[in-house]
Amino acid sequence: MRGIISEIHALAIVERGATLGKGSKVWAYSHVLEGAVIGDNCNIANSVFIANDVRIGDRVMVKSGVQLCDGVRLDDDVFVGANATFTDDDWSRSKFYPRKSPETYILIGASIGANSTIVSGITVGSGAMVRAGAVVTADVPPKAIVVGNPAMIVGYMDTDEKQTNVVGKVGELERSQVKGVKLHQIQNVKDLRGDLAALEWRKELPFNPKRIFFVYNVPNSSVRGEHAHKRCHQFLLCVRGSIAIVVDDGNSREEFLLCEPHIGIHIPPKVWGIQYKYSSDAVLVVLASHEYDADDYIRNYDDYLVYIK
Repeated sequence: MRGIISEIHALAIVERGATLGKGSKVWAYSHVLEGAVIGDNCNIANSVFIANDVRIGDRVMVKSGVQLCDGVRLDDDVFVGANATFTDDDWSRSKFYPRKSPETYILIGASIGANSTIVSGITVGSGAMVRAGAVVTADVPPKAIVVGNPAMIVGYMDTDEKQTNVVGKVGELERSQVKGVKLHQIQNVKDLRGDLAALEWRKELPFNPKRIFFVYNVPNSSVRGEHAHKRCHQFLLCVRGSIAIVVDDGNSREEFLLCEPHIGIHIPPKVWGIQYKYSSDAVLVVLASHEYDADDYIRNYDDYLVYIK
Protein backbone atom coordinates (compact mmCIF):
# COMPACT_ATOMS: atom_id res chain seq x y z
CA MET A 1 0.00 0.00 0.00
CA ARG A 2 2.97 2.32 0.19
CA GLY A 3 3.26 4.44 -2.93
CA ILE A 4 1.46 6.96 -5.09
CA ILE A 5 -2.12 6.36 -3.96
CA SER A 6 -1.49 6.43 -0.19
CA GLU A 7 1.21 7.41 2.27
CA ILE A 8 2.29 5.44 5.33
CA HIS A 9 4.92 6.86 7.67
CA ALA A 10 7.94 4.65 8.25
CA LEU A 11 7.08 4.45 11.97
CA ALA A 12 3.43 3.50 11.39
CA ILE A 13 2.13 -0.08 11.15
CA VAL A 14 -0.56 -1.00 8.65
CA GLU A 15 -1.07 -4.72 8.83
CA ARG A 16 -1.39 -6.89 5.73
CA GLY A 17 -5.08 -7.22 4.91
CA ALA A 18 -6.01 -3.65 5.93
CA THR A 19 -7.43 -1.40 3.20
CA LEU A 20 -6.18 2.15 2.71
CA GLY A 21 -7.85 4.32 0.07
CA LYS A 22 -6.33 6.66 -2.50
CA GLY A 23 -4.77 9.83 -1.11
CA SER A 24 -5.03 8.70 2.53
CA LYS A 25 -2.18 9.14 5.00
CA VAL A 26 -1.21 7.27 8.17
CA TRP A 27 1.29 9.06 10.37
CA ALA A 28 3.95 7.90 12.87
CA TYR A 29 3.20 5.39 15.66
CA SER A 30 -0.30 4.65 14.40
CA HIS A 31 -1.40 1.01 14.12
CA VAL A 32 -4.07 -0.22 11.69
CA LEU A 33 -5.07 -3.87 12.14
CA GLU A 34 -5.90 -6.47 9.50
CA GLY A 35 -9.43 -6.10 8.13
CA ALA A 36 -9.81 -2.39 8.87
CA VAL A 37 -11.07 -0.31 5.93
CA ILE A 38 -10.07 3.34 5.43
CA GLY A 39 -11.54 5.31 2.53
CA ASP A 40 -10.04 7.92 0.21
CA ASN A 41 -8.31 11.17 1.24
CA CYS A 42 -8.35 10.39 4.96
CA ASN A 43 -5.81 11.67 7.48
CA ILE A 44 -4.86 9.35 10.36
CA ALA A 45 -2.65 11.37 12.72
CA ASN A 46 0.08 10.16 15.10
CA SER A 47 -0.56 7.41 17.67
CA VAL A 48 -3.99 6.30 16.46
CA PHE A 49 -5.16 2.71 17.01
CA ILE A 50 -7.66 1.23 14.51
CA ALA A 51 -9.03 -2.24 15.26
CA ASN A 52 -9.95 -5.00 12.77
CA ASP A 53 -13.69 -4.37 12.44
CA VAL A 54 -13.54 -0.62 11.74
CA ARG A 55 -14.96 1.05 8.64
CA ILE A 56 -13.96 4.62 7.74
CA GLY A 57 -15.44 6.59 4.83
CA ASP A 58 -13.85 9.26 2.65
CA ARG A 59 -12.28 12.57 3.74
CA VAL A 60 -12.25 11.59 7.42
CA MET A 61 -9.79 13.22 9.82
CA VAL A 62 -8.72 11.30 12.93
CA LYS A 63 -6.44 13.28 15.26
CA SER A 64 -3.67 12.00 17.53
CA GLY A 65 -4.31 9.53 20.35
CA VAL A 66 -7.70 8.27 19.13
CA GLN A 67 -8.71 4.64 19.70
CA LEU A 68 -11.18 3.18 17.22
CA CYS A 69 -12.33 -0.19 18.53
CA ASP A 70 -14.23 -2.97 16.78
CA GLY A 71 -17.66 -1.97 15.51
CA VAL A 72 -16.91 1.71 14.88
CA ARG A 73 -18.29 3.11 11.61
CA LEU A 74 -17.20 6.61 10.54
CA ASP A 75 -19.10 8.00 7.56
CA ASP A 76 -17.71 10.47 5.01
CA ASP A 77 -16.40 13.86 6.21
CA VAL A 78 -16.34 12.92 9.91
CA PHE A 79 -13.88 14.65 12.26
CA VAL A 80 -12.54 12.91 15.38
CA GLY A 81 -10.57 15.11 17.80
CA ALA A 82 -7.42 14.21 19.73
CA ASN A 83 -7.64 11.46 22.37
CA ALA A 84 -11.29 10.65 21.71
CA THR A 85 -12.12 7.11 22.84
CA PHE A 86 -14.69 4.65 21.52
CA THR A 87 -15.74 1.70 23.68
CA ASP A 88 -16.59 -1.74 22.31
CA ASP A 89 -18.32 -3.35 25.31
CA ASP A 90 -20.34 -1.81 28.17
CA TRP A 91 -19.64 -4.82 30.43
CA SER A 92 -15.94 -5.47 29.90
CA ARG A 93 -14.20 -8.22 31.88
CA SER A 94 -10.64 -9.50 31.77
CA LYS A 95 -10.25 -12.52 29.47
CA PHE A 96 -13.88 -12.26 28.33
CA TYR A 97 -14.34 -11.55 24.65
CA PRO A 98 -17.78 -10.77 23.18
CA ARG A 99 -18.66 -12.66 20.00
CA LYS A 100 -19.30 -9.40 18.18
CA SER A 101 -18.92 -5.78 19.32
CA PRO A 102 -21.94 -3.48 19.03
CA GLU A 103 -21.78 -1.20 16.01
CA THR A 104 -21.29 2.52 16.67
CA TYR A 105 -22.21 4.91 13.85
CA ILE A 106 -20.85 8.43 13.39
CA LEU A 107 -22.84 9.70 10.43
CA ILE A 108 -21.92 12.04 7.58
CA GLY A 109 -20.25 15.30 8.57
CA ALA A 110 -20.44 14.78 12.34
CA SER A 111 -17.63 15.99 14.64
CA ILE A 112 -16.33 14.27 17.77
CA GLY A 113 -14.46 16.66 20.09
CA ALA A 114 -11.12 16.04 21.78
CA ASN A 115 -11.09 13.81 24.88
CA SER A 116 -14.71 12.76 24.41
CA THR A 117 -15.90 9.20 25.08
CA ILE A 118 -18.39 7.46 22.80
CA VAL A 119 -20.15 4.49 24.39
CA SER A 120 -20.64 1.49 22.09
CA GLY A 121 -23.82 0.84 20.16
CA ILE A 122 -25.00 4.43 19.69
CA THR A 123 -25.46 6.65 16.65
CA VAL A 124 -24.25 10.23 16.32
CA GLY A 125 -26.44 11.83 13.66
CA SER A 126 -25.31 13.58 10.50
CA GLY A 127 -23.81 17.01 11.06
CA ALA A 128 -23.92 16.68 14.85
CA MET A 129 -21.28 18.24 17.10
CA VAL A 130 -19.95 16.43 20.19
CA ARG A 131 -18.05 19.04 22.18
CA ALA A 132 -14.67 18.32 23.81
CA GLY A 133 -14.76 16.11 26.89
CA ALA A 134 -18.36 14.95 26.45
CA VAL A 135 -19.37 11.42 27.48
CA VAL A 136 -21.96 10.25 24.96
CA THR A 137 -24.15 7.47 26.34
CA ALA A 138 -27.18 7.76 24.01
CA ASP A 139 -27.97 8.53 20.39
CA VAL A 140 -27.33 12.10 19.25
CA PRO A 141 -29.89 13.55 16.77
CA PRO A 142 -28.75 15.05 13.45
CA LYS A 143 -27.17 18.51 13.81
CA ALA A 144 -27.45 18.47 17.61
CA ILE A 145 -24.70 20.03 19.77
CA VAL A 146 -24.01 18.02 22.94
CA VAL A 147 -21.81 18.71 25.97
CA GLY A 148 -21.13 17.28 29.42
CA ASN A 149 -21.26 13.95 31.25
CA PRO A 150 -23.61 12.45 30.37
CA ALA A 151 -23.82 14.48 27.16
CA MET A 152 -26.89 16.72 26.80
CA ILE A 153 -28.22 18.76 23.88
CA VAL A 154 -27.51 22.49 24.21
CA GLY A 155 -28.17 23.65 20.65
CA TYR A 156 -28.37 22.75 16.98
CA MET A 157 -25.99 23.46 14.11
CA ASP A 158 -26.97 25.84 11.28
CA THR A 159 -29.83 27.30 13.34
CA ASP A 160 -30.73 30.99 13.43
CA GLU A 161 -31.99 31.94 16.90
CA LYS A 162 -34.80 34.47 17.39
CA GLN A 163 -36.68 35.80 20.41
CA THR A 164 -40.48 35.78 20.39
CA ASN A 165 -41.15 38.18 23.27
CA VAL A 166 -42.10 40.96 20.84
CA VAL A 167 -45.14 43.20 20.90
CA GLY A 168 -47.35 43.60 17.85
CA LYS A 169 -50.91 43.60 16.66
CA VAL A 170 -53.18 40.64 17.17
CA GLY A 171 -52.62 38.24 14.26
CA GLU A 172 -49.56 37.25 12.31
CA LEU A 173 -46.35 38.76 13.69
CA GLU A 174 -43.61 37.31 11.56
CA ARG A 175 -42.97 34.70 8.90
CA SER A 176 -40.09 32.37 9.53
CA GLN A 177 -37.47 31.62 6.89
CA VAL A 178 -38.69 28.03 7.33
CA LYS A 179 -41.46 27.49 4.79
CA GLY A 180 -44.96 27.90 6.22
CA VAL A 181 -43.94 28.64 9.81
CA LYS A 182 -45.43 31.82 11.32
CA LEU A 183 -45.50 33.59 14.66
CA HIS A 184 -48.90 34.79 15.88
CA GLN A 185 -49.96 37.10 18.68
CA ILE A 186 -53.33 36.40 20.26
CA GLN A 187 -55.51 38.76 22.29
CA ASN A 188 -53.77 39.87 25.47
CA VAL A 189 -55.52 41.96 28.11
CA LYS A 190 -53.54 43.38 31.03
CA ASP A 191 -55.40 44.11 34.24
CA LEU A 192 -54.60 44.86 37.87
CA ARG A 193 -56.32 41.59 38.69
CA GLY A 194 -54.01 39.67 36.34
CA ASP A 195 -53.44 39.24 32.61
CA LEU A 196 -55.73 37.36 30.24
CA ALA A 197 -54.89 35.82 26.86
CA ALA A 198 -57.65 34.57 24.56
CA LEU A 199 -57.58 32.61 21.32
CA GLU A 200 -60.55 32.45 18.96
CA TRP A 201 -60.48 29.58 16.48
CA ARG A 202 -61.88 31.24 13.37
CA LYS A 203 -60.25 34.64 13.89
CA GLU A 204 -56.72 33.97 15.11
CA LEU A 205 -55.99 30.28 14.62
CA PRO A 206 -55.00 29.22 11.08
CA PHE A 207 -56.94 25.93 11.38
CA ASN A 208 -59.83 24.35 13.26
CA PRO A 209 -58.34 22.25 16.12
CA LYS A 210 -59.48 18.71 16.81
CA ARG A 211 -57.07 17.94 19.64
CA ILE A 212 -55.31 19.78 22.45
CA PHE A 213 -52.59 18.50 24.75
CA PHE A 214 -50.28 19.85 27.43
CA VAL A 215 -46.59 19.17 28.06
CA TYR A 216 -45.16 19.97 31.51
CA ASN A 217 -42.79 18.71 34.23
CA VAL A 218 -40.15 18.17 31.54
CA PRO A 219 -36.56 17.75 32.83
CA ASN A 220 -34.33 20.57 31.62
CA SER A 221 -32.08 18.15 29.72
CA SER A 222 -34.93 16.51 27.79
CA VAL A 223 -35.68 16.98 24.11
CA ARG A 224 -39.22 16.47 22.81
CA GLY A 225 -40.83 16.60 19.40
CA GLU A 226 -38.16 15.48 16.93
CA HIS A 227 -40.75 14.65 14.27
CA ALA A 228 -42.77 16.05 11.40
CA HIS A 229 -46.39 15.47 10.37
CA LYS A 230 -47.65 14.54 6.93
CA ARG A 231 -51.07 16.23 7.34
CA CYS A 232 -51.41 17.70 10.82
CA HIS A 233 -50.98 21.42 11.62
CA GLN A 234 -49.83 22.44 15.11
CA PHE A 235 -50.07 25.70 17.06
CA LEU A 236 -47.76 25.93 20.08
CA LEU A 237 -48.15 28.29 23.05
CA CYS A 238 -45.86 28.38 26.08
CA VAL A 239 -48.27 29.51 28.80
CA ARG A 240 -45.68 29.36 31.56
CA GLY A 241 -41.89 29.53 31.63
CA SER A 242 -39.90 29.24 28.41
CA ILE A 243 -39.20 26.66 25.72
CA ALA A 244 -36.97 26.72 22.63
CA ILE A 245 -38.63 25.58 19.40
CA VAL A 246 -36.55 24.47 16.40
CA VAL A 247 -38.23 24.29 12.98
CA ASP A 248 -36.65 22.85 9.83
CA ASP A 249 -37.97 22.43 6.28
CA GLY A 250 -34.93 20.54 4.96
CA ASN A 251 -33.32 23.72 3.61
CA SER A 252 -33.58 26.27 6.42
CA ARG A 253 -33.49 25.80 10.18
CA GLU A 254 -34.56 28.37 12.77
CA GLU A 255 -34.94 28.48 16.55
CA PHE A 256 -37.53 30.51 18.49
CA LEU A 257 -37.75 31.03 22.24
CA LEU A 258 -41.38 30.88 23.36
CA CYS A 259 -41.62 32.85 26.60
CA GLU A 260 -44.87 34.86 26.41
CA PRO A 261 -48.26 33.13 26.78
CA HIS A 262 -49.88 35.38 24.16
CA ILE A 263 -47.40 34.57 21.38
CA GLY A 264 -47.61 31.24 19.57
CA ILE A 265 -46.02 29.54 16.61
CA HIS A 266 -47.82 27.77 13.77
CA ILE A 267 -46.01 24.70 12.46
CA PRO A 268 -47.61 23.34 9.27
CA PRO A 269 -47.30 19.77 7.95
CA LYS A 270 -44.00 18.66 6.43
CA VAL A 271 -41.93 20.80 8.83
CA TRP A 272 -39.57 19.10 11.29
CA GLY A 273 -40.07 20.35 14.85
CA ILE A 274 -38.03 20.05 18.05
CA GLN A 275 -38.70 21.37 21.58
CA TYR A 276 -35.93 21.69 24.14
CA LYS A 277 -34.41 24.05 26.77
CA TYR A 278 -37.53 23.66 28.91
CA SER A 279 -37.41 25.89 31.98
CA SER A 280 -38.30 24.06 35.19
CA ASP A 281 -41.77 25.66 35.29
CA ALA A 282 -42.55 25.43 31.55
CA VAL A 283 -46.03 24.46 30.36
CA LEU A 284 -46.53 23.94 26.63
CA VAL A 285 -50.01 23.90 25.07
CA VAL A 286 -50.33 22.30 21.63
CA LEU A 287 -53.42 22.59 19.42
CA ALA A 288 -53.57 20.10 16.55
CA SER A 289 -55.68 20.11 13.40
CA HIS A 290 -56.15 16.32 13.42
CA GLU A 291 -56.82 13.60 15.95
CA TYR A 292 -53.87 11.40 16.90
CA ASP A 293 -52.71 9.15 14.07
CA ALA A 294 -49.42 7.27 14.43
CA ASP A 295 -49.10 6.93 10.65
CA ASP A 296 -49.09 10.73 10.28
CA TYR A 297 -45.72 11.02 12.09
CA ILE A 298 -42.27 11.01 10.52
CA ARG A 299 -39.90 10.30 13.42
CA ASN A 300 -36.54 9.82 11.69
CA TYR A 301 -34.82 12.90 10.26
CA ASP A 302 -33.22 11.07 7.35
CA ASP A 303 -36.62 9.58 6.45
CA TYR A 304 -38.07 13.09 6.67
CA LEU A 305 -35.53 14.47 4.17
CA VAL A 306 -36.42 11.68 1.76
CA TYR A 307 -40.17 12.28 2.24
CA ILE A 308 -40.11 16.01 1.51
CA LYS A 309 -37.98 15.59 -1.59
